[in-house]
Amino acid sequence: MATERALPNLWHATAPAAPETGPLTGELSTDVAIIGGGFTGLSAALHLAEKGVKATVVEARMIGFGGSGRNVGLVNAGMWVKPDDLVATLGTEAGNRLLTELGDGPSLVYDLVAQHGMQCEAVRNGTLHMAVGAEGLKDIQDREAQWKKRGAPVEVLSADRTHVLSGAEGFAGALLDRRAGTIQPLAYARGLARAALAAGAEIFTDTPLLAAERQGDQWRLKAGHGSLTARHIILATNAYGALVPDVPWKAHTQELTILPYFQFATNPLPEKVAARILPERQGAWDTGLVMTSFRMDQQNRIIFGSIGRLDAMAEGTHRAFAARSLRKLFPNIGDFRFEYWWDGRIGMTTNNLPAMHVLAPNVVSVSGYNGRGIAPGTIFGRALAHHVMGDPSAIPLAETPITPDPWRTVKSAFYHAGAQAKHFVDRRF
Repeated sequence: MATERALPNLWHATAPAAPETGPLTGELSTDVAIIGGGFTGLSAALHLAEKGVKATVVEARMIGFGGSGRNVGLVNAGMWVKPDDLVATLGTEAGNRLLTELGDGPSLVYDLVAQHGMQCEAVRNGTLHMAVGAEGLKDIQDREAQWKKRGAPVEVLSADRTHVLSGAEGFAGALLDRRAGTIQPLAYARGLARAALAAGAEIFTDTPLLAAERQGDQWRLKAGHGSLTARHIILATNAYGALVPDVPWKAHTQELTILPYFQFATNPLPEKVAARILPERQGAWDTGLVMTSFRMDQQNRIIFGSIGRLDAMAEGTHRAFAARSLRKLFPNIGDFRFEYWWDGRIGMTTNNLPAMHVLAPNVVSVSGYNGRGIAPGTIFGRALAHHVMGDPSAIPLAETPITPDPWRTVKSAFYHAGAQAKHFVDRRF
C-alpha cells in the first residue's frame, strides 16, 4: 500500500469539531476494549455504554480517520449484492435475516442522529442508483423486483423522471430507494463519539494497539503509551486494520481486496445552478463498470467520486476525468473549481458480503463492508455490543474462519491501474 498523502478533505473542513480526546497513558481496566474509532467501534461503544457496560475505544489516529471520514456519505439499505444473490450465498434463513437488519439500517442511523441531536447534514429523501444504458436498466429492474417482493419502498424511474430528480444527462433510468439518504459521514462519526462519551464510554485517540497478551480470562493490551485490561475485545478496524505495523489481530485484512475510491468537491455553486442538481438532495451512484457517484452538500458543493487512488502519478488523470464528467452530466454547470479532494479504501471480500470472525477467545470482529459502511457499520456495532453482553445470536452473520485471498494485492493494483486507464479516455468526446 502506497504511503498516504495529506489531502484536503471536505468532511474535515465542514464537520463540527470532534469531542476532546487524547492518548491513553498509564494503566486502565475496562469491560470491553474496542479497537477502532469508526462507525462500527463507536456504535458498539454507544450501545454498550447505554446498557451500563464499561466500554473503552482505542483509536490509532483520530475519530473517523479511516473509511468513516472518507466515504461518499450515502446511507444505503442492504448490501451491494442483490437480495436473491445474498440469500443464495448465505441460505434462506440467514440471508433473509441479514437483509431485514440491513434494510432497516438507515432507520437506525437516522434515529440515532435525531435522538442525540447530531449536526451531520442528515437528509433522508432516498438514494438514486443510476442506470447506464440498457444493461444498467435491466440491473436496477432486477433489484427493484427483488426488493419489492420483500416489501421495500423502491421504484424504478423513467429516464425523464431520473433527469428531473438528478439533473444529470445520459441515464436510462434510476432506482429510487426511499429507505436511504445522505449524511456528512465524519460529522456522523463525531456525533456517535460524542453520544458514546455522554453515555459513559471512554475514547482514546492517537493510541495504536501494539501488543496483546492473554492473562487468565482477561486480555492485557499495550496501546499507545499505556495499557488496558479487558475481558472482551471488539476489533473494528476493517480496511484500515493493518495501519499499525505488527498490530495484533490483523489477519482479517488478508481476505480484503482494497478498492481505492476518490472524491472531488467543487466550490459552492450558484443557487440557480445548484437548484437543478439533485433538487431533493438524494445521493447518486451508477451501474457503470467503473462506478461513479455524485451528491450535493448543504453548501451547494457537488461531490463527484470514482474508483482510483489520488497518488502523485494518478491525481491529474482522475482530476481531469472528474471535471469532464461534471460538464457532461450537467452541461449548464458553468464555471467551477475543485476546492477539496481526498481518497480512501473500500474493503472488498470475495463474495462481496461482510464476514464475522472470532479471532481469539473473547475477540470478535466484523469486516468487509464492500462500500456500504455507514448503515452496516452502525448495525454491526450494535450487534457486536449485544454479542459481548451475552447474546450469541445478536450478530446476523455466522462465524467463519479467515480465508486469505492470495490475489488481493494483484486485484487492488489492477483496480487502481484499470480505473486510471479508463479515466484517461472516458468522456473525452
